[in-house]
Amino acid sequence: MALDKTLRLSISPCPNDTFMFDAIVNGRIDCEGLSFEVEYHDIEELNHGVEALGPDISKISCAVLPAIKQHYRLLDSGAALGRGNGPLLVRRKGDKGAIKHLLVPGVHTTANALVGRLFPQIEYREPMLFSKIAEAVERGDADAGVLIHEGRFVYERRKLELVADLGVEWERQTDLPLPLGGIVIKRELGDDMRSRVERVLRRSIEYAFDNPLLSRDYIKSHAQEMEDDVIEKHIALFVNDFSLSLGEQGRRAITLLTGLEEL
Repeated sequence: MALDKTLRLSISPCPNDTFMFDAIVNGRIDCEGLSFEVEYHDIEELNHGVEALGPDISKISCAVLPAIKQHYRLLDSGAALGRGNGPLLVRRKGDKGAIKHLLVPGVHTTANALVGRLFPQIEYREPMLFSKIAEAVERGDADAGVLIHEGRFVYERRKLELVADLGVEWERQTDLPLPLGGIVIKRELGDDMRSRVERVLRRSIEYAFDNPLLSRDYIKSHAQEMEDDVIEKHIALFVNDFSLSLGEQGRRAITLLTGLEEL
């Protein structure tokens, strides 16, 4: 029988994470004796958290994996990875000049890594909380910005226009799904605990797919955008078969993005 254990868990407040973790956080499934102390942070804060060796389990940007691989291991479940779900590079409608000042949702994010790969000519990339970027670009605080999470669904409500879908560009160049984020666990917890957490997380995601409306109140209590249609689009785009298991294709995509030989 598995021993009871409490683990420190950090995830984002975004609908894809709260959808996947709802059954764990709210006690809807068998967690095999595990309990979780949960904190919610912006993706850049999550990346900093694992660099500081804080949480036992955390959501991270795939791009930060090389910096933390000595202390954390990527789980097979819980990834935000797929096609047509990439960050969006946007600017104010009608602007035509060169993009010199770009707002990104964090230095260590996959979004920033993609900009560096696809638009190396943009040298000044300023980090900003992801939920503030669209408003800042609309105000004219920067030439353009990269939108992630719910922001990609609502930018057209503002005076903004699409410059490039970074996911589409990645897929065109690689023919692979775009690896945005994943869930990591501390290596010091051992292989048995990793397997246990993977089973519980996969069970939670399967439960969410089977009971999609049960998590809605929990999701709305943390979401930046509250409309049901935005939440549904967000979940549909970022939670998929790759979230249940990376598979061979998912692993190839992450190794290409990160340069790691193994995960």
